[in-house]
Amino acid sequence: MSTSMRDLIDGEAMLDDEEDDESFNGEEDEDDVIKPRRNKEPAVDDSSEEDEDDEDEEEARRIREGFIVEDEDDEEGDSDDRERRKERKKKRRRAEREEEEQLDEDDLDLIGETIPEWERKSQTQQTKFKRLKRGHRDEDRRNERPGLAEIFSDDDEEAADERPYGRSAHRAGVDEFDDFIEEDYPEDDEERIQRQEDLEVARPKDRGLGVDTAGLDKDALDDMAAIFGDGEEYDWALQMEEEEEDRQREEQAIELKDVFEPSQLTEKLLTDEDNEIRANDEPERFQLDRKPFKNLNFSADHFREETRWITNLMWPKKQLRSDLHSPFTKAIGKVLEFFIVEGVEVPYVFQHRRDYLIHPKKVRTQSNHDDPDAPEYTVDAEKLLTQDDLWRILELDIKFRSLVEKRNSLEASYKKLREESGVEDPILEEMTRHAATMEELQDLQDYLNFEYSAQLKEIAAISNGGREVKRPGAKTAIFERIRKSRANNLVRAYGISPDRLAQNALREGKKVSSEDDSKLPLDLADTLVDGDFATGDQVISAARQMYAEQLFVSPRMRKHFRINYYQMGWVSCRRTEKGLRRIDEAHPYYEIKYLVNQTIRDLAVRPEIFLKMMKAEEEGLVEVNLTLENEREFRRQLYSEFASDNFSDLADAWNAERQKVLDVAFARLEKVITKGVKDSLRTACQEELLKTCREEYFKRLDQAPLKPKGMMLGTMPRVLILSNGMGDPNRDPICWTWVEEDGRVLEHGKFLNLGRDENQRDAFAELVRRRRPDVIGIAGFSADTNRLIKDVEGLISEKNLMGPEYDDPDTNEYRSDLLEVIIVNDEVARLYQDSPRAVAEHPTLNPLTRYCIALARYMQNPMKEYAALGKDVTSLLIHPYQRFLPQDKLYKHLETAMVDMVNLVGVDINDAVGDAYTACLLPYVAGLGPRKASLLVKGIHANGGVVTSRDELVGDPERHKLPVLGPRVWNNCASFLFIEYDTTNPDSDPLDNTRIHPEDYDLARKVAADALGLDEEDVKAETDENGPGAIVRKLFKEDEQEKVNELILEEYAEQLEREYTQRKRATLETIRAELQVPYEELRKNFAPLPTDQIFTMFTGETRESLCEGMIVPVNVRVVKDDFAIVKLDCGIEGRIEAHEVSHRHSLKDVLSNNQTAQGKIIDLNRKEFVCKLTMREEELRRPYRKHFDHDRGQWDYRLEDQDKEELREKDKITGRTQRVIKHPLFKPFNSTQAEEYLGGQPAGEVVIRPSSKGNDHLAVTWKVADGVYQHIDVLELQKENEFSVGRVLRVGGKYNYSDLDELIVDHVKAMAKKVDELMRHDKFRAESRSDLEKFLKVFIDANPTRSAYFFCLDTKHPGYFFLCFKASPNSQVMSWSVRVVPHAYELLKSQYPDMRALCNGFKLRYQSEMLKMQQGGR
Repeated sequence: MSTSMRDLIDGEAMLDDEEDDESFNGEEDEDDVIKPRRNKEPAVDDSSEEDEDDEDEEEARRIREGFIVEDEDDEEGDSDDRERRKERKKKRRRAEREEEEQLDEDDLDLIGETIPEWERKSQTQQTKFKRLKRGHRDEDRRNERPGLAEIFSDDDEEAADERPYGRSAHRAGVDEFDDFIEEDYPEDDEERIQRQEDLEVARPKDRGLGVDTAGLDKDALDDMAAIFGDGEEYDWALQMEEEEEDRQREEQAIELKDVFEPSQLTEKLLTDEDNEIRANDEPERFQLDRKPFKNLNFSADHFREETRWITNLMWPKKQLRSDLHSPFTKAIGKVLEFFIVEGVEVPYVFQHRRDYLIHPKKVRTQSNHDDPDAPEYTVDAEKLLTQDDLWRILELDIKFRSLVEKRNSLEASYKKLREESGVEDPILEEMTRHAATMEELQDLQDYLNFEYSAQLKEIAAISNGGREVKRPGAKTAIFERIRKSRANNLVRAYGISPDRLAQNALREGKKVSSEDDSKLPLDLADTLVDGDFATGDQVISAARQMYAEQLFVSPRMRKHFRINYYQMGWVSCRRTEKGLRRIDEAHPYYEIKYLVNQTIRDLAVRPEIFLKMMKAEEEGLVEVNLTLENEREFRRQLYSEFASDNFSDLADAWNAERQKVLDVAFARLEKVITKGVKDSLRTACQEELLKTCREEYFKRLDQAPLKPKGMMLGTMPRVLILSNGMGDPNRDPICWTWVEEDGRVLEHGKFLNLGRDENQRDAFAELVRRRRPDVIGIAGFSADTNRLIKDVEGLISEKNLMGPEYDDPDTNEYRSDLLEVIIVNDEVARLYQDSPRAVAEHPTLNPLTRYCIALARYMQNPMKEYAALGKDVTSLLIHPYQRFLPQDKLYKHLETAMVDMVNLVGVDINDAVGDAYTACLLPYVAGLGPRKASLLVKGIHANGGVVTSRDELVGDPERHKLPVLGPRVWNNCASFLFIEYDTTNPDSDPLDNTRIHPEDYDLARKVAADALGLDEEDVKAETDENGPGAIVRKLFKEDEQEKVNELILEEYAEQLEREYTQRKRATLETIRAELQVPYEELRKNFAPLPTDQIFTMFTGETRESLCEGMIVPVNVRVVKDDFAIVKLDCGIEGRIEAHEVSHRHSLKDVLSNNQTAQGKIIDLNRKEFVCKLTMREEELRRPYRKHFDHDRGQWDYRLEDQDKEELREKDKITGRTQRVIKHPLFKPFNSTQAEEYLGGQPAGEVVIRPSSKGNDHLAVTWKVADGVYQHIDVLELQKENEFSVGRVLRVGGKYNYSDLDELIVDHVKAMAKKVDELMRHDKFRAESRSDLEKFLKVFIDANPTRSAYFFCLDTKHPGYFFLCFKASPNSQVMSWSVRVVPHAYELLKSQYPDMRALCNGFKLRYQSEMLKMQQGGR
């Protein structure tokens, strides 16, 4: 490498790594100049002297196209004339660019409706696609022919001066590496001067031709023009060519899908399918759910069948009175009609069709002489369906459509068989009609494929043009041979058909006994030998195989087995060899390791147990066996149905043969049925757990904003939030944030030591008195947060800081109390603080302040905070076993809870249009979804940005409002989008601010008129003068809403049902409530956190992970004569009395400050965050064992004891013992447990654990990134004894450390720091290698003059990264491995101390490799 190149690298290595990296800037102007070559290697020959067909040189030429384009100043001209021409050129190019951008405006608007402005600013990747779109047009312009008037013009030369300098074809291939360097680190002054000199002497390649007219007079020029012409006579030809080129460019108009990757369009909901959903006037969720069944024809018979099918599934669980079965069935039918025919969603049905979900019954009232005006009848309403039931019906509707589609396919196959081959099969005809599950239909499909395989092949051959489709080794081939051979006669000789045998077992019809043949089985077989089966034994074997297969595919026999397994099945676990040692007593699967004899009913009560079993089986740790409780009796009974009733040697011989056939069939049936039952049971358990998750999530959503004292429920509080994060509130800063009731963050800052620093305490008191918050909220990540809470409470009491005044209903006087301190649930805030949304909304704030903002928003409206999470809501811990659930199903069920709550609360549509935070609620409104919500907002903006009435959403020609929703979608969402009533606007309708649907506005106006006592003439006069909303406005204006309570709505409801067949009892009650308090807050009060949840939030420990009896490592803080204070890993303090340590020694002799020791918890106070421990040896010898409450016979104690003994014997042989090391990071974990433990902790956290390699090894597991863990083997040298830690700890054969702390700090933490440095670098992308390679291909295609490189994680090899790079459009994406070592990165066996050195080192190595390749080619 030349000295100049070395100097260049050395100089650049000293640049600040915060310099802008422009390798992905795709928006350079067309005037950008490609940098000329610098520091050219003299040893490289001029490439122009090489053969142009040389493959190596061609590849080098492609590679050297350059990695970076930097802006250059335009060269100044020498004359004013030239400057003017250049200026005209620039203006023309600028106009062309603006025209191009106008052409793409619609596409960019469409992108904008799904990408918020803050996200667009942060997504630099979009610019490269913009460049790609320009690229096509730039190329078109470069290929344009000059006009006749310009052919000989000097403007071409000037234009060439403005165009970027192209690299000469004679540049050496290695020069492309110079651009790698330019990409990251800019040039210095000396290099810039050298580059300008190069530019001055460089000659542009593509200048236009010029004609020298010097010395020619005017006459000569005229003669030349007369001879040659001026070319205008050919202008028509050029014009035609230009028009043709313009037409071709228009035909090749670029669409979004031509520019963006399909995955990007899918992520932003911009595919053709998404646009179709937007345009279709159907609820978005309905379209997505029913997408697989678009072509399914749903008849009236299907509708009635579905009603019965769903009733049969739901009725057993409802536990209603038997006389309600008919009304229940009718209610389900009506709900299906609403879903399928009317196309309305669950919230609409529950809110506006509630009368169909109840069963009203008139009850005569007992005679009451004291109240002669008492009604003769009262109405008793029985609730038939809940809102949860409606979602269940919707889910079952999709399942029924799948069932119908499967059945239609089966019927079509059978119909073709009947038409083409004349097949008549009563089994198919009868059972297909009555099949109620997918399993039964699959049984029939298997039966059809087996019985009529030959006919199906013939039909397939005919439809395939006469060519028979042959599948070698097909299973049915052997059975076709048997059917065509004489051995099939022996199959018939078993005396009963498989289907008839199954009917006997199911007790269907009169029993039919088997008939014995007149010959013995062997004798009969000898008479049936033929060319296919040459001996009697072969005939018998073939017959057994054939009959067993017929039993196996018999739909009725499978049904018989399935019924018995559901009724009498036992589920048991048996550990595998892998699970024998892996699942120890601390493992979460130990609960099921020896679990046996669980009935289906047992698992229905605890669905998470079976899901845990299935997950453990997937991991190869246990086998889940499903057996019959009375399998012997079941076999005997089935044999009795098969055996002949005759008594003779002949009958015994045939019965023995039948027994053998039954044994063969039983094993196959058992395998297929147990698999199906286990899958069905897993689905059922998942549904139960999903239902539980939905209920729990609904409870979290069902919280109104925290209500200030004296205010109405639903009033937003003014909040002051404090948090110490992970810090110590006495030493570290305490962040605080002030958030107004409208959600604006007005002030934030930090306090120090509110417990002892008087200046800080006074500053806090001044802030509270100045801002006067309604409440103070506190949260944090450590047990020290509890100390902060006590400090703040003490400060409020000492300084007498009062909350807002309120009217005391008991005394009817205004009063105020001490300011309330609330511990806030921070599960959403933890996800928010580092999210892209938080960074975009508050880019200048630190994460802890953003955390405080999220806490304040949570107190002001929990529902909005959960809604803003989107699909990240599945990251919340809703249920401890939710990890066993499919994530897509979990999200769908959580979404239904959000839909229910959003539609209960309603959305102010004008707030949502103007506030992206509120707009997060729109996708959950009935009828809408993310696609239609964005379309709605965009349409409202097009109409002026403000909605004044619900009706204008479907268009209002008089006000020039375009429709933004279709009638059906509008019908779904209208009542859930409310508009504030404006008393100053005569066109404002107060009913638009209620839960009343526009279809019931006339009914509401009638109720209002009756409440005001207006007759029809008064109503007409009022409405004629002030419009249809005048009556309700009058009711509100005169403050007479209470009068609606005086109306008897029951009679009106009966009249409506009698005269108009409309059931409106519940609707009338809704109208009564809404006319009194429009959109009243119906959520429950803001729920304070229970003690257990607060403890878990601050410590990360649950009752499962930390409880009495556990042995834990503790760090000694204070040692006194009679007690010691210690601290647990989770941060809580513990107290150890002297008698709990030793009776023979004093406490100070045994314990010392900062010592790490083992203690056993004997009492844990979760409210005060303290515990009591013991260190007595006899207590520490008794390890903690979790108690499992198993019924007798449901735990295999014998196998458990046997396994423990086996493990002890193995440990004796291998010399392996259970080690306990006194270090706070030591855990008695295996690798899986260590990964599970670190799963919820930040990257860089460490666990020290025993090693499986013996007592002279330790294992260290640390979290590299989410889901990526590195396990480090540590060799212990110079050990004092078997149990002590070695004085020398060696890692990888070359890193030596003196103790565990040094190893953690200088090895693990050092590597974690390097990993963090790399992952924060601009060149790191958090995606898989395949995704990164796709990105590089797209980027280079969009920017063909560039090269690029990036890093990504190697998830299969923890501690390694991939360095992926692509040098040119025609080169392949290549990747090199980068290994993280303590304090450095290792690339190709060379180490680099930081990212700057690594990037430069990569470029130098790449240059070297390319140079070697070219020299080798020569």
